[in-house]
Amino acid sequence: MCGYEDWAANFCSRFFFLMQSIIAVLLWATVALGQEDASVDRADSRFMATVLARLAQRADPIANIYLNQARVEGLSSLLGQPMSAVKRLNMRLRIAQERVRAGDLRAGIEEMQSVLVAIEAGQVPATEGFVYMLHDQLAIAYLRLGEQENCLQNHTTNSCLLPIRGDGIHTLQEGSRRAIEHYTINLSKRPSDLGTRWLLNLAYMTLGEYPEGVPEPWRIPPRVFDSHSDGIQRFRDVAPVAGVAAVGLAGGSAVEDFDGDGLLDIAVSSWGLLDPLRYFHNEGDGTFTEATTGAGLTGQIGGINLEQADYDNDGDVDLLVLRGAWMGEEGRMPNSLLRNNGDGTFVDVTRRTGLFSLHPTHAAAFADFDNDGWLDLFVGNESGKQPHPCQLFRNQGDGTFVDVAPAVGVNHVGFVKGVAWGDIDNDGLIDLYVSQFYQENVLYRNLGDTSEGWRFGAEVVAPGPNESFPTWFWDYDNDGWLDLFAGGYNMNDLGDMARAYLGEEFAADRAHVYRNLGDGTFNEVTEALGSFGQVILAMGANYGDLDNDGFPDCYVGTGIPDLRSLTPNRMLRNDGGARFLDVTTTGGFGNVQKGHGVSFADFDNDGDQDVFEVMGGAFEGDLYQNVLYENPGHGNHWLRLFPRGVQSNRGAIGGRVRVRVRQPDGSTRDIHHLIGSGGSFGANPLAPHLGLGDAVAVEFVEIIWPATHKAQRWAGLKLDRAYRLREGDPSATEVTLPKFHFATGHNGH
Repeated sequence: MCGYEDWAANFCSRFFFLMQSIIAVLLWATVALGQEDASVDRADSRFMATVLARLAQRADPIANIYLNQARVEGLSSLLGQPMSAVKRLNMRLRIAQERVRAGDLRAGIEEMQSVLVAIEAGQVPATEGFVYMLHDQLAIAYLRLGEQENCLQNHTTNSCLLPIRGDGIHTLQEGSRRAIEHYTINLSKRPSDLGTRWLLNLAYMTLGEYPEGVPEPWRIPPRVFDSHSDGIQRFRDVAPVAGVAAVGLAGGSAVEDFDGDGLLDIAVSSWGLLDPLRYFHNEGDGTFTEATTGAGLTGQIGGINLEQADYDNDGDVDLLVLRGAWMGEEGRMPNSLLRNNGDGTFVDVTRRTGLFSLHPTHAAAFADFDNDGWLDLFVGNESGKQPHPCQLFRNQGDGTFVDVAPAVGVNHVGFVKGVAWGDIDNDGLIDLYVSQFYQENVLYRNLGDTSEGWRFGAEVVAPGPNESFPTWFWDYDNDGWLDLFAGGYNMNDLGDMARAYLGEEFAADRAHVYRNLGDGTFNEVTEALGSFGQVILAMGANYGDLDNDGFPDCYVGTGIPDLRSLTPNRMLRNDGGARFLDVTTTGGFGNVQKGHGVSFADFDNDGDQDVFEVMGGAFEGDLYQNVLYENPGHGNHWLRLFPRGVQSNRGAIGGRVRVRVRQPDGSTRDIHHLIGSGGSFGANPLAPHLGLGDAVAVEFVEIIWPATHKAQRWAGLKLDRAYRLREGDPSATEVTLPKFHFATGHNGH
């Protein structure tokens, strides 16, 4: 049932691999021969656009299972060949499945129905398992049809939010009703199939008939969707009215004030080979304008993840696009380093900086590992059938990088999905954590400038899930020591979607949290913290402070490529550093579509962090629109800080912030923050936003600057203000940020 003939698949795969190799050689030759002139910026951007377009054009639909429309065409071309009735039926089903994955749902459903009719008429033999699978495939195709016609084409702010209610209920009900028919047939044969039960209940929700309409033996109790209500108000999705509800596939998000006007803009990627990188400029009136072309980003296509940093210390935050992940050898694609010209326009400087390479890449992170004041870059590559060593690019301080990974002891080879930098032992040397599949996660401890030069030592201090994905360092309990998050991704049984909510045992990898004990070791505290033990299928994820209480919360985007993986994204509120409470339903965050890049940011400058998330899956038809959850406010105080390094890198990435506040009873407490973009899949603004809870005054703000490891303090700062803090300057400069309100709206069609 694979579709193509084995001989054709082998021949074509080898042919395309050869072509990829030839292309790679030609591209490197082009780089070597490239001559810079007065128009080098335009030339470099055109070069990258040409490379990306040619790689997309030459993509192999046999090797790349996500090129679904091309696979439909290839498989369909084989139907004219002589073959047995059984083989022809299998081919037709395979084509139908690819049509569904491509988003051509009605055509795919029609073909599947004809296959089912042929089987029921006895035209070809079929096992009970095959028929069960066919009903399952028809059910998800119909359920997706309902989502396509309602959640996308007639979107409301409650679309796909579990438990579905209000205007999230489908008005066009054919898809869900037909899905229920097929799920009912299957459950009558296998009533213990919990994955099918979960999807059946979801289908009834879309019709407004849950829970009463669900047959009692298959009903999932409503109580499982309850979440804690203390402390978190309901957030509202304002993406449609704000103009950022772009429809796309899996991708990254980077939020930053890219043009220096005091307003946070959004860069969004979508991983389809021809999908454009999109740039949304914040207009300061509650709306964003897409400014992709004006920003010079035309031709920047594809991209699974984004990171940002001021790599050249010019005061403007630059952008890094990561490509090729999940595609194996088809993922030999270049990343793009986009230099910010200071006005919200960008130029591709990948080849001139020495970063051009061809590897499947998902994760990267900036940090100054050698404390010379310039940001270095670790790139985590995915090794599969062929090794793709990770790269540690040292910033030369002249606009170029050089890979020093083997020389410094970071010669890492693995299927890397997340990376994070953080000084875990507070010795002034930033350490590196690598999250990966199939092997234990690795901490590369920074040993400093030894007699053998700068060196790292590898060790396993927190092994993580078997298939470990997003990761980050944070100080969740405000004790001054960086703790660690590592999200799990593997799930072999769709029933685990329900088991995670029902409180039953499940086999899927779950999220792990490790507490730093302050002696160079970590202790796993996942179970002790509560809700993390039920979080599965972590992809995009990040942390921020929803209620400004001074303790970081986190949001986890969920899903796997399988169209049937429909499980809510999860929001966990930090309850004083002692436990995390699931506030998914209370806060309105439980979208069942696949969640990717997550960014916490105060878009409207009203003092609280909103949440932006890139939505959409891997297959071409698994599209969804991005969301922007507006924070309703929770009454606590805050500070926004804009550190400016002098000896340290300009944005002070890797530095540590400590704020001491006085509380109403006269006592004091400290709030800690690691300067950076947060998690490894989705990027927060680099300027720290710190919740201060019910503080009555700020005693002091302290920054430990990353290059010198020296602490500098400022006193006299006020609550609910923004300040610029320059390394070595004893005075803090207050910054006035423009404020606005998002428009009200009901459905945002």
